Amino acid sequence: MKHYWIGGLMMAAISCGCKKDKLVDNTGLIKTATANGLTNITTDKAFYKPGDQVNFTIDKALPASVKIRYKQSGAVVQSAALTGISWKWTAPATDFTGYMIELFDGTDDQEKIYGTIAVDVSSDPARFPRNAFLSAYGKLSDADIKTVMSSLNRYHMNYVQFQDWEDKHHKPLAGTVARPDASWKDIANRDNYGATVKGYIDAAHSYNMKTLHYNLAYGALNDAAADGVAESWYLFNDGSHTKKEVATLPQPLFKSDLYLMDPSNTGWQQYIAAKTNEAFQVYPFDGYQIDQLGNRDKTLYNYNGGTVDLPTAFNSFIKAMKLAMPTKALVMNAVTQYGQPQIAAAPVDFLYSEVWAPNEAYKDLGNIIRSNDALTGGAKKSVLAAYMDYDLAGSPGYFNTPGVLFTDAVIFAHGGSHLELGEHMLGKEYFPNSNLQMHADLQSAMISYYDFLTAYENLLRDGGVLNNPAIAAGDSKTRLNNFPPVTGQVSVIGRDLGSKQVIHLINFANANSLDWRDRNGTQTAPVPVTNGRFNFTSAKAIKKIWVASPDIDGGASKIVTYTQSGSSVTFTLPMLKYWDMVVVEYQ
Repeated sequence: MKHYWIGGLMMAAISCGCKKDKLVDNTGLIKTATANGLTNITTDKAFYKPGDQVNFTIDKALPASVKIRYKQSGAVVQSAALTGISWKWTAPATDFTGYMIELFDGTDDQEKIYGTIAVDVSSDPARFPRNAFLSAYGKLSDADIKTVMSSLNRYHMNYVQFQDWEDKHHKPLAGTVARPDASWKDIANRDNYGATVKGYIDAAHSYNMKTLHYNLAYGALNDAAADGVAESWYLFNDGSHTKKEVATLPQPLFKSDLYLMDPSNTGWQQYIAAKTNEAFQVYPFDGYQIDQLGNRDKTLYNYNGGTVDLPTAFNSFIKAMKLAMPTKALVMNAVTQYGQPQIAAAPVDFLYSEVWAPNEAYKDLGNIIRSNDALTGGAKKSVLAAYMDYDLAGSPGYFNTPGVLFTDAVIFAHGGSHLELGEHMLGKEYFPNSNLQMHADLQSAMISYYDFLTAYENLLRDGGVLNNPAIAAGDSKTRLNNFPPVTGQVSVIGRDLGSKQVIHLINFANANSLDWRDRNGTQTAPVPVTNGRFNFTSAKAIKKIWVASPDIDGGASKIVTYTQSGSSVTFTLPMLKYWDMVVVEYQ
């Protein structure tokens, strides 16, 4: 992240950096929240390989009539009676598949949903990345560490980036492999403890999560020469190597400015790869989350006076890291999409986009994901680092629930994931900033939204073609438009999967802004639409229509009755709050 020098964040560093010796749950993220009053269900892993045993637990006994239903893309694949507060299930053999598990009672119109939870069955998390973060490594107990990681497990986070855990950018490991330091100061002079870093890694691994060491591709502190960094590896502002490129940081708050290296310099690549591998010997990270500072808006030179094209250099750097650490996962941040084509062509697990101006509208979130998909034919999925309620986060307060849910709905419906959850929810690019809390409704919604993203991953982000389905309002309750959204209307996003047509309806009818960041937390909640009628045109014969929403019954799917006469189809949706996903299945 370019989170050290963005305007206005130094106060965040001052106000938040001291919270490091105890667990601060000021967002409610790490409490045992439940999804909209439903029974709390947990699993023991963030994702499972085919054939793995899945262990479920609920927090209270339910009536004897309650049953378990395992669904894949709305279809029941298995049912069982619920006996007790824990049970086991063998993950099916089909790889890269999402499931929704529903606890229910009754039949058809009289059904009651008691609880839901998603299960991701994937041999490789890169297929459907869900990226979380950690940002503080003070003295924490094992119980506190488990509390944080069990929370991230409930959101099915399969990658966790460790922001600013390291000692120095050019030498991540404090001490040596033989004698690692027990504690050290991070770049912001916060105390980091090796036992906490290791404890977090071990806890993440217990939930099957991949842990990512975070570091710039090209950062060195002011003492780098003493640690073996050569003068000829730096980036310069001139062709005669008299002035190094530097990102200045206020001191003494920060322990050094950051001097930028040439990412394509083989000496630097070999040096930082060796230092990173030393860190991996002590702290068994599963990969390297590589950062950059965005477009420097100037001509940069190497030591010999040649110009350096940073996007090309990033591609070279990633490939060099893969050669040096072939078993490790690699991810690289594209700040405002800077260098994303070159990053996408390198061996990264997924595409990570940090979203800044001018990409401030909901349409821009969709365009970024579409652009990323086009770079790899959809093979590498998108994670967007998009910081909500940005101005509001400069002082204590609360996240605005409608703004967060609209942004998540747009990102998820386009097939992306949102970097937003860690020990707290993100409001700033300085990750330790925890000024904003979450209201109870947002705490509950986050569980439902991440269950939804995970359970329906095959409909949301597993192929198909984004399209404009032939749907129209069948009454005066709604006005529809094809995405991007228009004030006063419900926005439609379609995905043609051949045998299925997915139709996302996002209710912007009462939105007071179409800017996703909701800087001051003023976005308005939608007025729910009940029993809205819709007309759909289909040349194909329809087998079934069903709907699911993260806003209703924890994302449980429900059959929709419809009539079809020739190509004309009419159906009614029980409720549209923020986001409904309608799935039309063809014969």
